[in-house]
Amino acid sequence: MTSPLFLGIDTGGTYTDAVLYSETEGVLASAKSLTTRHDLAIGVSGAVEAVLSEIGGATARIRLVSLSTTLATNALVEGQGGRAGLVMIGFGPEDLQRDGLAEALGSDPVIYLQGGHNVHGTETPLDLAPLEEQIDALGKEVSAVAIAGYFAVRNPAHEIAVRDLVRQRTSLPVTCSHDLSSRLGGPRRALTTLLNARLISMVARLIEATSGYLSNRGIHAPMMVVRGDGALISASEALMRPIETILSGPAASLVGARHLTGLENAIVSDIGGTTTDVAVLDGGLPRLDTEGATVGRYRTMVEAVAMHTFGLGGDSELRLDEGSYAAGLTLGPRRLMPLSLAAHLWPKPVLAGLERQAQSTYQGRYDGRFALRTGLPDSLAAGLTSQETALYSRITLEPQLLDVVLTGTSQRATLDRLVGRGLVLIAGFTPSDAMHVLGRQDQWNTEAAQLGAEIFARRKAGSGQNVAGSPAELAHMVSARMTRQSAEAVLTALIADQGITGIDAAKSNFIDRALSRAPGFVQFGVKLDRPLVALGASAPVHYPAIANMLDVESFVPVHAGVANAVGAVVGQVRETVTVFVTEPDEGRYAVNGAGQHQLFKDRGEAFARARELAGIEARLAAIRSGADHPVVEHSEQIDMPLIEGLEKLIEARFIAAASGRPRITAR
Repeated sequence: MTSPLFLGIDTGGTYTDAVLYSETEGVLASAKSLTTRHDLAIGVSGAVEAVLSEIGGATARIRLVSLSTTLATNALVEGQGGRAGLVMIGFGPEDLQRDGLAEALGSDPVIYLQGGHNVHGTETPLDLAPLEEQIDALGKEVSAVAIAGYFAVRNPAHEIAVRDLVRQRTSLPVTCSHDLSSRLGGPRRALTTLLNARLISMVARLIEATSGYLSNRGIHAPMMVVRGDGALISASEALMRPIETILSGPAASLVGARHLTGLENAIVSDIGGTTTDVAVLDGGLPRLDTEGATVGRYRTMVEAVAMHTFGLGGDSELRLDEGSYAAGLTLGPRRLMPLSLAAHLWPKPVLAGLERQAQSTYQGRYDGRFALRTGLPDSLAAGLTSQETALYSRITLEPQLLDVVLTGTSQRATLDRLVGRGLVLIAGFTPSDAMHVLGRQDQWNTEAAQLGAEIFARRKAGSGQNVAGSPAELAHMVSARMTRQSAEAVLTALIADQGITGIDAAKSNFIDRALSRAPGFVQFGVKLDRPLVALGASAPVHYPAIANMLDVESFVPVHAGVANAVGAVVGQVRETVTVFVTEPDEGRYAVNGAGQHQLFKDRGEAFARARELAGIEARLAAIRSGADHPVVEHSEQIDMPLIEGLEKLIEARFIAAASGRPRITAR
């Protein structure tokens, strides 16, 4: 009797991975395909078709499909995402200055409404008039709407009223803050909701592309998505709460690392095209960030793995510090398309452009750079300024030299805004190109990498000398820089996790002497308390040198390049619901949470109802997320001190966690 198969898919910034997994035999097949951002189904189908070809009759045996992705994480790191409108209920313009909300909002529209609730769920009357006046214009300017109400986690009625109005008057996707978090802190909850709205179209494209391909292929198994804490949720739930998929790929990699190595305690570093993600396994479980995941510049309210994400990967932009006397190189945080990949996909225009610039006597400021559209739907270009529209119309799906695209210095800032919106991609020299020059990678076009290195090496440092004497010398410099920045990233993450302050791994003289093995009467070193597990397609290329610099034992598992996809199929569904009880007046108890607001005269009855409600809602949430027969565990935290000999309820939290393996299709 053949065992059922699970199909794991991970869509990253550069590659889409697929694995076929059996609970009795482990990983049976794995494959990679380039992520195709203009049509994600192409990359998904390329990877899945490759693994299906290795196992006869695999299609009929697939009982579950599980998906992880770094697209949401990468979008936040790179400042990308669709244009979103924010509706703030009970807040004022001054609240935008908290928790980075104003920076995240940028030029996107915001509407303020009177209303909201207090900590016990009692309302201030809601005034919908400003929204009714602006709703038609808003529907034409944005791709999604975010709604955040004052104390909406205690009473969501006003958020629900606004949501219903937006749905009646527009076809836009809507996100309410109370659906994403039960924690207090309005501006940060609003930030989380705004980012969720920005990500809806991106995650929807991935899920729709994947489900469409699977349906056409005759694979009708349930589809799950990895959440940022490593748990699984159904694809339908992920469409409503895409923010929960930030750190999805890294979380899946942690689950995969535990499964592939058997290590219960380890430092896991996952290097992709855009980011390096560092986290810790403790007792076989990922450490969670209870304060909320931090991605790029933003701390959200999404409970996720305690992952530190750095804009450092194989496709990171190589930048020259032109103000320094020596040739100071820095990698990231922006992702570029490697020149070797651009020439692999479009050999004639890319190689011709690079050859012309390499042979030129004079070097232009944009030499070695191309621009191309990412191929996103035109609907995601809503709200462009006239200058942005004019430049965007001149950029094609095929790479064009930047010195052709840009006709004036001021257009560079316009181009950067288009890149930030995810509409345009820049191709340039990256660590992946350096590895092609050194012969450590060869999957793309080595000639383009050589030409790109030759062009970049001719740039001038502050001393007036060329950055490097040859393409190979530049490539070695980039490799060394990748090693050093990666080691600093690992130390930065661990120092932060341990709560140590006052040490900046990138600037500390002591750490510099330790990593560089500087001689002297006093010698410094670093020591990690557990081994380093390196994941990602380029991990075997970079991490032996990084582990050596950190003087730590390292592991690069056999399936390190597809660990995310492995982690996607071995996880569990887990949903947690918290219900609160407060005492607004003596002898009156308010039960708030799970979308409910109820009042009781008896404290015991209020506690019993809160406990019951948390359990019911957690179980239902787990079932909606695809769990099969979830098991519910209860816990509670009651803050009820004695004041003048009498018990005074400050707040009680009743927490229910429901978990179980995902449902699979019957044979």
